[in-house]
Amino acid sequence: MPKKNGVDDYIALFDPEIQDRLKSLRKLFFDVCPDTIESIRYKMPAYQIGKTHLYFAAYKKHIGFYPVYGLAAVEPEIEDYRAKGTKDSLHFLHKHPLPLDLIKNIIQLKYTL
Repeated sequence: MPKKNGVDDYIALFDPEIQDRLKSLRKLFFDVCPDTIESIRYKMPAYQIGKTHLYFAAYKKHIGFYPVYGLAAVEPEIEDYRAKGTKDSLHFLHKHPLPLDLIKNIIQLKYTL
């Protein structure tokens, strides 16, 4: 796990159920790419490998995941999560389990572009 960098403080802002979801998402980045650089950018957790960044942010009803575009290999799978009116944002509703396998795939694909 990374050094203290503000992400722990960000996660601590939310109810325990949401914290668990955020921690699961955070862990995926380091499971997929142990060399991931974690920070806070744009007031949300940011994950960097090379020049590629991915972000997530918690909201009242969902977790937003950004930017997700240019991934033709998983487009049919992510379509149900695509935020209305956007090309690069996914919303994972709190009332549904996180699609961890799909998110893992997205991380792998984004970091190999």
